[in-house]
Amino acid sequence: MSQFLQYFISGLSTGSIYALVALGLALIYRSTRILNFAHGDMATAGTFFAFTLLGLNFHFTLSFLLALLFGAAVAMLFYFCVLIPAQRREATQLGQIILTLGFGLILQGLIAYFGGTEPQSFPFPLSDTTIYNLGGGVVISQLGIGTLCISLLASILFYLLVQKTRIGLAMRATSENLPGAQTLGIPTRKILALSWGLAALLGVLGGLFLAPALLLDPFFMLEPFLKGFAAAILGGLNSLPGAIVGGLILGVAESLAGGFISVAFKNTLAFIIIILVLLIRPEGLLGEEFKERI
Repeated sequence: MSQFLQYFISGLSTGSIYALVALGLALIYRSTRILNFAHGDMATAGTFFAFTLLGLNFHFTLSFLLALLFGAAVAMLFYFCVLIPAQRREATQLGQIILTLGFGLILQGLIAYFGGTEPQSFPFPLSDTTIYNLGGGVVISQLGIGTLCISLLASILFYLLVQKTRIGLAMRATSENLPGAQTLGIPTRKILALSWGLAALLGVLGGLFLAPALLLDPFFMLEPFLKGFAAAILGGLNSLPGAIVGGLILGVAESLAGGFISVAFKNTLAFIIIILVLLIRPEGLLGEEFKERI
C-alpha cells in the first residue's frame, strides 16, 4: 500500500506539469481550433530567459516573473506578426498549424545558438534532494511539493479567470462564436492574443518547475509537450477541466506503470489508456463534440 501511495503522489507531481502544458494547448485549440506545435519551444524559450537572468545575478522572483512575461510576449508576437497576416491571406487551418511547427523549429535554433546545446543545471530555490516523510514510508521532495502546489494553484486560478471574470467571458464568447463576439464589440484579436499569451505563460511555468529536476537543454520540454498534448486529448481538447484531469491521470498512470510493471512500459501503458478512452469517447473524458455556430 505504501508503494502505491508513493507512486501515486509522485505521479500527481509529474501530472501537474502535464496539466499546465495541456491547459495551454486546450486554450489555444478552444480559441482558434489550432494545435500549437510551438508550445513546448515557447516554454523552453521562457525557461532559458530565466536561466540567463539568473546568470546575470537577478533575484529569482524577478527572473521568474520576467520569464513568464517573456514567454507570453513571444506567443503574442507570433499571433500578431505571423498568424494574423496568414489569416488575412486566407491560410487554411492546416497551414496555420504548420506555421506553429515552423516557429517552434526557429525557436529551437535560436535557443541552441544563444543558450548552447550542452545540458546545464538550473538553479532553483526548492531542492530536489530535500525529502519530507509523509508517514508510512511515503516521501516527497521539496521540489515535488512546490511543483504540485504551484501547478494546481495556477490551474485553478486560470480556470476561475476564464469562468468568473469579464475577460474570461470575452474569451469564451470569442471561442464559441467569433462573428457574434465581433458584433457585440469584443476586441477579438486582442482577446485571442491574450489567450496565446496566457497559454505560453502556463507552459513557461511548467518549464521553470521541471528544469530543476532535469538538465536544461534546448529540447528538455519535448517529452513534456508530447505528454501534455496526450493529456489534452485524453481530457478533451476543448475542455479546460479535462486538460487538468487528463494531465493528472496521465502522470499517475505513468508512475504506477513504471513502478509496478516496468520503466520500459511506462509510456506505453499511458498511451494505451488514451487509445481505450478515445475509442469509447472520441471527444475525451470531459470534452464535448465541437459544433461551430454560423
